[in-house]
Order: sequence, then C-alpha cells, then structure tokens
Amino acid sequence: MAKLHTQYVCQECGRASIRPLGRCPSCGGWDTMVEEVIMSQPKKHTKTLFTPTNSKPLKLNEITSDSEERWLLDMIEFPRVLGGGIVPGSIVLLGGDPGIGKSTLMLQVAIKISHNRSVLYVSGEESARQIKMRAQRLFERGKKSISAQDLYLVTETNLDAIFSHVEQMKPALLIIDSIQTVYIDGLSSSSGSISQVRECASRLRGLAKSTGIAVFLIGHVTKEGMIAGPRVLEHIVDTVLHLEGDRFQSYRLLRSMKNRFGPTSEVGVFEMNERGMAEVVNPSEAFLAERMVDAPGSSIAVTMEGTRPILVELQGLTSPTNFGNPRRTTNGIDYNRLLLIIAVLTRRMGLGLSNQDVFLNVVGGLRVEEPAADLAAAVAIISSMKDVPVRADLVLIGEIGLSGELRWVSQMELRLREAEKLGFKAAIIPKRARAKIEIPKKLNVFEARSLDQAVRNAIMTK
Repeated sequence: MAKLHTQYVCQECGRASIRPLGRCPSCGGWDTMVEEVIMSQPKKHTKTLFTPTNSKPLKLNEITSDSEERWLLDMIEFPRVLGGGIVPGSIVLLGGDPGIGKSTLMLQVAIKISHNRSVLYVSGEESARQIKMRAQRLFERGKKSISAQDLYLVTETNLDAIFSHVEQMKPALLIIDSIQTVYIDGLSSSSGSISQVRECASRLRGLAKSTGIAVFLIGHVTKEGMIAGPRVLEHIVDTVLHLEGDRFQSYRLLRSMKNRFGPTSEVGVFEMNERGMAEVVNPSEAFLAERMVDAPGSSIAVTMEGTRPILVELQGLTSPTNFGNPRRTTNGIDYNRLLLIIAVLTRRMGLGLSNQDVFLNVVGGLRVEEPAADLAAAVAIISSMKDVPVRADLVLIGEIGLSGELRWVSQMELRLREAEKLGFKAAIIPKRARAKIEIPKKLNVFEARSLDQAVRNAIMTK
C-alpha cells in the first residue's frame, strides 16, 4: 500500500531532506527548501541480474549515421545558435530574465515555421488573445490577418491535456511557455517545483524522441540569473539557450550553453524594437556605431563569441579618489580580471593607481569573459590616466601575464580578418613563438612581447 510522507526539496539543485533547512548543504542556496508530499510505492522484489529486455546491442559498424535534415528558417542569427537549424525530435530549453524577450522571440520563430509546418504554441501564463494582440502589435502593426497559416495557440497547464492536443494535431513543433507552469496530476507537489519540472521535462523528452516533434521549453530564471532547476533541466534537454542583455540596452544576446547538434558558446545578436526581435547581422558595426574617435580612455578589442569574432569598445576612466580605499568598478568584464590588470600596471609599468578610482566599461551591454581583451583594457586605463587618446584605427588583441608579458590567444586569423573588414588599419598582437598565421594584406600588424612595447605603439603622442 502506498504511504504518504513529507520531505523538503531544494528548488535549485534537487537535494531532499527529511527536515527543513535554512540553507541547502549542496548548492548553498538560502530559503530554497520547499515542502513536498511524496507518495512512496512499496518496493517490488525483482531480480536485477538477467532481467529480460527488448533492447538489442548492435555493432558500431551496423548503426546508420544518417543525419536528420534540419528545418531551415528565414532567419540568420537563430539558426546560427542552434548549429544550422531546428533538428526534428530535439528538445530545446530557452531561459532568460523576465521581460528580456523570450516569448517574443519564440513567437517570431513559430510564425516563421508555420509557413511550412504546423506549430502548437502552449501558453501557461497568457491567454490566446493576449498572444494574438502581441503578434499584431509587433509584426503586423495592427493588421487583422497574420501570415501564420498553421500556428495554433492554446492556454493549458495540464500535461495530459497538452499531450491530448498533440495527439489530435500532430504538430511538427511544440512550444511550452513556460515549463514552470506545467504540472502532472499524479504528483502532489505544486507546479514549478523540482519534482514537477523534472517529470514534465522527462515526459516531453520522451514525446520528442518517440514522435520526431521538435519541442521548445521556455524556462524561468532564479534571482542569481540561473535557469530554475538548472541541473535537472540541463541534463534532460538536448540544447540550452540563454537570452541575455541589459534591460537598459536594446541589444539581446542569444547564447548556446549546451548543444548536442552543434557548437557550444555560439552567440546570436538581436535588437529589441517595435517590430520585435530584429537580427543584427553585423554586431561589430552596431557596437562601434556611436564610438567617439580620439577620445582618451577608449580602445577596441576583438573578442570571440563561439565561432564569431566581435569588435567591442572598452572604456576606461581614472579619477582621483576622495577616500582611503580607491574604487574598482566594472561593467561587462570580470571584476577579478580588472584587479589583475591594475596590479600588473602598478607593479610592471609603474603606473600610480593606488590613489585613483578605476572604472572599466564594455559598451553595448556585451559581457567579455575571455582574457584576449586584457591588452585593450590595460591600454584604455593608461590612456585615461595620461589623458592621451589611442590610435583610432587600431585594435588590440592579447592576454596579459603577471610578469607583464603578452600571451597568444586562439583564432587570431579570424580576429584580424574581422578587424580588416571593418576598416581598421593596424593591430597589436603578442609576439608569435610557434604560431603561423596569415596576416591580412591591408592590416599593419605589430607584434609585441611585453605590455610596455604595446603601450608605446598604441598611445598617441601629443
């Protein structure tokens, strides 16, 4: 006979405890343990050895490796992040902050797909009329008809009812907005709990793999910016996409965190406007559009986002401090990385920053995580400190070591070709030891061994 018992489950990592805890011992989250009533079934005494099964082992040579034909879209950025298009039978998770544009982006994708295939959009937070009003407002500017012949909308949160609609319609694409609102009647926990999210995602994965329906799940994020139930959902789905951006900026970055059908860390750039999520085909040009030429404290770095090189402007500012401890403020770059660069500038370059507040900003809301932007950040700080501008037609690429040396970074040829394409005339890169690359003909490349050599060639003389 089934028995009921209560346990407390962490909504971040899924750890279960028999008593409430203020802090989860596994992930360290505070106030994440939620009470759930569990119905335990009596264990059946079955043999675990030589258990009959319907599966059959096959030799590797006997298995066919015919790749699935991807669904092509009349878009550029979204298929790029997925690895070339939507794979039939795949399950994709899209996460992001509230109001960042997740539902808008998926509605645009649904309209594109509906021109050739049937799409079922299941919303657990908005009514079908609200979605229709958004589609008219964003894409058709108030027209009565929308060019989406096979796009069906339904407001439903019961997973069994959703499966019933899928069985009747047999759509090619199923969109769930959002996975935290869907529930299963058999579970006593509320929708959005770790048990409901895990079980619903597992059943939707089974639906995708058994029928070939492509499933997109929209997920909420926690206050730390992580997808709710991250360890649970990331292991279940095939692809994890994260839509990020500054709410004060119009640019949005769609980043691939996991992809079983393409490269990871790929990035697509969008701009939120009155027509929805517009694709930015040339993000480097967009990020540099408002740049002030010959302004002290401004430098250009070439960063890699997946397989795409992007030119970004780094702005540094130094100001005499009014307190005993100078401030170090960053926006778009790691704080500890800034401290490392300041330490090298102070110790190896003799720059007096102990009484200066230092601010470092990446223009456009982009977040730079790779060390290839170290040289550009250091030069921007020195330029602001000396109030002398950096050469306007120069890009800076390189990682800074603790001894003040410049270290080589990957994908150097792609970075230099992107700089040449945008009209830059010069570049400063680390000295090549064993790397052999093809230098663009229209780009004057200077190789520096140390930060001191790079600064002397980057800073303009008065």
